[in-house]
Amino acid sequence: MGTLIGVYLPTLQNIFGVLLFLRLTWIVGSAGVLQAFLVVALSCCTTLLTAISMSAIATNGKVPAGGSYFMISRSLGPEFGGAVGILFYLATTFAASMYILGAIEILLEMFNNMRVYGTILLLILSLIVFIGVQYVNKFASFFLACVIVSIISIYIGVIVANPDIGPRICLIGDKLLMSGNYTCSPNSTFLSDLYNASELALLREIPGIPGIASGIFTENALSKYMSKGETTPGVKAVGNQVAADITTSFTVLIAIFFPSVTGIMAGSNRSGDLDDAQKSIPKGTIAAIVTTSLVYLTCVLLMGATIEGPLLRDKFGTSLKGSLVLGELCWPHPWVMLIGSFLSTVGAGLQSLTGAPRLLQAIASDSIIPILDFFKVTSKSGEPTRALILTFFIAEIGIIIASLDSVAPIITIFFLMCYSFVNLACTLQSLLKAPSWRPRFRYFHWTGSLIGLGLCIAMMIITGWYYALGALAIACIIYKYIEYSGARKEWGDGLRGLAMQTARHSLLHLEDGPPHTKNWRPQLLVLAKLNKHSENPLHQRMLSFASQLKKGKGLTIAASVVEGDVTNNAAQADEVRETLKGCMSEEKIKGFTDVIVSKDVVQGLCDLIQSCGMGGLKPNTVVLNWPDNWPSKSSWRLLVRVIRTALAKKMAIVIPKNISLFPERSDRLNGNIDIWWIVHDGGLLMLLPFLFKQHKVWRNCRLRIFTVAQMKDNSIKLEQDMKKLVYDLRIDAYVEVVEMTDNDISAYTYERTLRMEQRNEVLNKMKLSRKEQDKCAVGINCMTWTSHFPILLITLCFEGNLRRMDAAVKLNRVIVEKSTDAEAVFINLPVLPSSDSEDRNYLEFISVLTDKLSRVVMVAGGGAEVITFLS
Repeated sequence: MGTLIGVYLPTLQNIFGVLLFLRLTWIVGSAGVLQAFLVVALSCCTTLLTAISMSAIATNGKVPAGGSYFMISRSLGPEFGGAVGILFYLATTFAASMYILGAIEILLEMFNNMRVYGTILLLILSLIVFIGVQYVNKFASFFLACVIVSIISIYIGVIVANPDIGPRICLIGDKLLMSGNYTCSPNSTFLSDLYNASELALLREIPGIPGIASGIFTENALSKYMSKGETTPGVKAVGNQVAADITTSFTVLIAIFFPSVTGIMAGSNRSGDLDDAQKSIPKGTIAAIVTTSLVYLTCVLLMGATIEGPLLRDKFGTSLKGSLVLGELCWPHPWVMLIGSFLSTVGAGLQSLTGAPRLLQAIASDSIIPILDFFKVTSKSGEPTRALILTFFIAEIGIIIASLDSVAPIITIFFLMCYSFVNLACTLQSLLKAPSWRPRFRYFHWTGSLIGLGLCIAMMIITGWYYALGALAIACIIYKYIEYSGARKEWGDGLRGLAMQTARHSLLHLEDGPPHTKNWRPQLLVLAKLNKHSENPLHQRMLSFASQLKKGKGLTIAASVVEGDVTNNAAQADEVRETLKGCMSEEKIKGFTDVIVSKDVVQGLCDLIQSCGMGGLKPNTVVLNWPDNWPSKSSWRLLVRVIRTALAKKMAIVIPKNISLFPERSDRLNGNIDIWWIVHDGGLLMLLPFLFKQHKVWRNCRLRIFTVAQMKDNSIKLEQDMKKLVYDLRIDAYVEVVEMTDNDISAYTYERTLRMEQRNEVLNKMKLSRKEQDKCAVGINCMTWTSHFPILLITLCFEGNLRRMDAAVKLNRVIVEKSTDAEAVFINLPVLPSSDSEDRNYLEFISVLTDKLSRVVMVAGGGAEVITFLS
């Protein structure tokens, strides 16, 4: 489904509901136009900001079936996700009760017993849902049409309102009398028995809807809050005067009105049925809340300018038996409003009874709350029958309460709790600056989520602190139950990211298992070579380079080795440590330093790689400089030994070449950052340039991704797939496929990730001889993307000087031709040879491959995925 049918119209139907028809006129009459406008505006602003936050979550990765619950739980983790999911389920269930009570209230004078007839209607609607959701969907458009016709009739009624032919109301002074079988005259026997002569002298009959030209807007502008039993503020009702049935105040009206602007998640609940959820959910939801806000706000103004105040304050209507106050304004007849509002309210109740059991079944299916496992079972037709039965009994509790004004605040609190956590999730994700948090929704900013969170909390307090405490208690109980008894789930949530940056408790928490892909960020171990004549690092630009990667907000440890004996050189090590701290401070890097003393520098560096860090804050990426004098035996042996150690520890490797040419933190670049994606390394090659672009040095640069194909391959299709991949990864980059001849490369397409131990199987599929297989025992790792995206990659065999250098020269020629003007070039670091005797040839191969390029960053993944499609 698209945006209109899949999101916009269902959201409209869920927002426009019973409270528009049953309570808005009463709210305007009680609060006055000005405060009623504020009630509606505050409610609409709260849901609008929450809708923006929800849109950000929805566009931060693919949204599978599960909709709102999936987004909330995957953003906040299983504990908070389960607690909020239950609150969301209860809110939806009690919303069904509210709609049913509203439908009965519409016909209140016909059906005096709300509990009996409410239960009957609930049973009928539950049976319809039990038979099949397809029947609910068939009637959805009809019910929505009833809503639209009723609302349009209101606007037409304002235009054609005529005080001469409209309803008339009977007043004693400014006190409204109930309608009945009597004449509004001092000679009326009925009224004479109730009032004395002085009171009857004030008797008058006036038009109930005098119209906009009457000037009653000023009279209706100010509030007229009343206590229960009063007919006007401070005056108790007598006789047949219309009296307030509850005590009203600004906070009470907010609590009652707020459920009328909920329903913003109706579109996201259909995420599994949407053609493009990332586009449809934000557009449809925002458009729906803006539309409904405009309707509510204009209705407040029109009602205050058109209807007499006493008639506005009459909650149940005075002119037509069983009709609504708003129906008096309806064109062409009040019965249009009666029938339309009744049918639309029934339709909204059906939608709630359809959605609530599915939400409960989705929570149970995640197996995070063991006591709900019973409800994960569905019928043969896929209907959540068990969950529907539980929903029926919970909704019956709302029916037994038998008061729409009492049920509405309960719904308000539950929805506000859900919306609070949606805003909290976005605020946390944004402030933590997790690399996985890359929402496409451009109108999102974390300050809006923070304001939305504040509004939700304020609205909860305004609605009733006792309700808020009750809902919070339920959430805390569920949270603790999941924490201690629920199944362990790792969804890469924002709170997990927060835990990675906290103290002892977080470190112990992170020891439970490796971090999820969405929480992965480069935690750098920068190996700083010391100047022979001082304790300063030889290349301080290495720290500047690291600071530009620090937009990932990960850990940074600058480490070095002092050659000598620890008993004699401990003081020198301390001096080097302080020097490194000063350099880090100068580069504005918040991190740690580590300096050890070793008789052998190479062994010392390997020891640092193995021992640095603690718990979940151990480095996962080694950063070392490509030595300018690499042909020197000491240089290339050190480099290869460090690479081997890092790979053995499953750490990623980042090697900048020509580090002296890299920019300082005060520079500003405007060119291209080129990514030559030859091998999939867990996504690190994609992630690092994205992090570079977050830094002010590289912010104005453009990402370009190049991959290589054979002449016989479908390059157009490959380029389309690459663009789709980049779109799904939420990375803005130009994509180009470079064609090379068959003699230049060996390439194959795979449908799943190939691990290193599967290399022999790969070579067999390439139909190489045993001799050729031995020659190709080393080469660029032949790994591909996951099953989501089979992509063409290259296997380069560099054993044997002639073939190795020929391949390196040809690939280098292509890279230089495309990227000679690039500000930086990112490329995969080839896999080490299996034999130590080939180490120097390996570095020679890299040198030829990166020749004539000014700034090169070679990257090798650590074997773990570091980038993901998901939210």
